[in-house]
Amino acid sequence: MSARVKVLVVDDEPAIRRLLVAGLGTQDYEVLTAATAAEAEAEAARARPDLVILDLGLPDRPGQALLAAWRAAGEDMPVVILSSRTDEPGIVEALDAGADDYVTKPFGINELIARIRLALRHRLQRQGEKPLFQVGDLSVDLVRRIVRLKGEEVKLSPKEYDILRLMVQHAGKVLTHHFLLQRVWGDAYDVQYLRVYVRQLRQKLGDDPEHPRYIRTETGVGYRLSAPE
Repeated sequence: MSARVKVLVVDDEPAIRRLLVAGLGTQDYEVLTAATAAEAEAEAARARPDLVILDLGLPDRPGQALLAAWRAAGEDMPVVILSSRTDEPGIVEALDAGADDYVTKPFGINELIARIRLALRHRLQRQGEKPLFQVGDLSVDLVRRIVRLKGEEVKLSPKEYDILRLMVQHAGKVLTHHFLLQRVWGDAYDVQYLRVYVRQLRQKLGDDPEHPRYIRTETGVGYRLSAPE
């Protein structure tokens, strides 16, 4: 029998912890809990969780700071942020610090479980990254730098390809505007500059931003490329 997936829930609200212990338990996750950053650090070191659900508003230390410390120490477990809808700058900061995804409060347990599965799948993808990516009618050959839609080659500009390549390498994960601008241009260009390129990329992929098949907009945060099923 395979070991159960360990999920560490870090949240100072007892009701949230109880909800997640019950909800995730029905999916056969082993759920660990912590109410503070200090407790989270100790529990993560002891139990080595497969994934962390992290609230940003902890009483002793911001969740972003805890995440940054984990990443600086080389801890690569997926982290899904829990945040209030008004904490958009905090979400962006956490994603730039290395979070894999975010869910806003109030949230549905089914949505959270879907994000957990996505983050775990993304980690496996990183560990065994394949040179050929395919989702729906879109395929990207990272070795030959060829993009095809329904079997027909799509001609992209160098910057359009660089944006798509980053999204492919992190398929299913939210990439912030700042991350994409830094990695593609190496400097903090205006977000509108990035939006122009993403719009052009969507047009070439036949992607409707209102009903996207491939590139989803995370409002005020960044973009997410659909991951293969």
